[in-house]
Amino acid sequence: MDMLVKIIRNALGLVIVAGDVLTRWGKVKRSSEAQEKVAVTSKNMTLYHFFGCPFCVKTRRTIHKLNLPINKKSAGQGSQYRHELIAGGGKVQVPCLHIKHEDGSDQWMYESKQISAYLHQRFADYQ
Repeated sequence: MDMLVKIIRNALGLVIVAGDVLTRWGKVKRSSEAQEKVAVTSKNMTLYHFFGCPFCVKTRRTIHKLNLPINKKSAGQGSQYRHELIAGGGKVQVPCLHIKHEDGSDQWMYESKQISAYLHQRFADYQ
């Protein structure tokens, strides 16, 4: 029974990801200078995600739309990144945006709505 649930979950994940790829909108266009500033600002951000998770897909769509070069790490079962997520954030919950602030502090942000709102607000001035 567990195997059947896993097969169904994986199949649904593939359908969700395929829908995402087929309906993805264009990226924000910036000057090369503005895009370089975005790259510098986002270099200390990492998104931990599961490939077929609908909330992760939503977050990845935001990252794509905002044209953010944020590092993405799959935290699936058995992944080394899953251990990073547990060690840093304290739990296996995705999506999770890890932000290393300039003062050296770490922030582990969960919830797709919160992450998307943060990214929209953080990169609003980079046009």
